[in-house]
Amino acid sequence: MTALRRDDPERRPFTEPWQAEAFALTLALYHKGLFTWPEWTAALAAAIKRAQAAGDPDTGETYYRHWLDALERLVAEKGLSDPASLARYRAAWDRAARRTPHGQPIVLAQEDFA
Repeated sequence: MTALRRDDPERRPFTEPWQAEAFALTLALYHKGLFTWPEWTAALAAAIKRAQAAGDPDTGETYYRHWLDALERLVAEKGLSDPASLARYRAAWDRAARRTPHGQPIVLAQEDFA
């Protein structure tokens, strides 16, 4: 087995921090028993299939976008959150990211929910 090296961009499992966070959140929810692994793999496969049907070239660059789509849909299906709340938080994170200087941690503030 080849070890993953952080200094080799071709071998990094995540290209952006949010990807690692989405991965970790998925594992945390799974380990809490909120969904089964077969449910997760079916949700991810469906997200990829939807993206391909919509014209995604499937080059691997959008994989974690599909991962996040699958996670959001599964969370909503399981009643852990609802689509409106997920959209509200997504918009708040987008606002927070736009006002955060490059290289600084994104901090979600109350005004981001306005």
